[in-house]
Amino acid sequence: MRVGIFSDSHDHLDNIRTAIEVFNEHRCELVLFAGDLVSTICIPPLRKLCCPMIAAYGDNEGNRIGLQSGFSIVGTLADPPLFHRVEDETCFVIVHMLSQLRGFDAEFDVAVYGHTHKPRIQRDEHGRLFINPGETGGWSFGHPHRHQVKELV
Repeated sequence: MRVGIFSDSHDHLDNIRTAIEVFNEHRCELVLFAGDLVSTICIPPLRKLCCPMIAAYGDNEGNRIGLQSGFSIVGTLADPPLFHRVEDETCFVIVHMLSQLRGFDAEFDVAVYGHTHKPRIQRDEHGRLFINPGETGGWSFGHPHRHQVKELV
């Protein structure tokens, strides 16, 4: 299964459109978003996505009611932590801030998070994978990071 991952778009519509194009080009079967869409203007570009999307609220969401309403067409948007099991094997947990996993004892294989706007991929001492795709918006560091597409085998 091919999974697209992004985070921290902060209302940058052109970069959201680019991310959706990349995910559709790679024929992703699922997209995970780790927070900070920010406002409802982000919803229309997301409707072009050709697969389900699961998203966690970030710490900069403005109109949560509006986002929730518009997002219902796109997929699932909820407070973190969000769990999603893929093909009865890989269990993802989606949060916005890595600190939202402190003291967390539920089992998972992959944690997707954002907030820092800096991409990072690492494994912990238990072999779990932690992925921060960096910023999609490009506001903090002047350019967006390439959108992550990972294939689960």
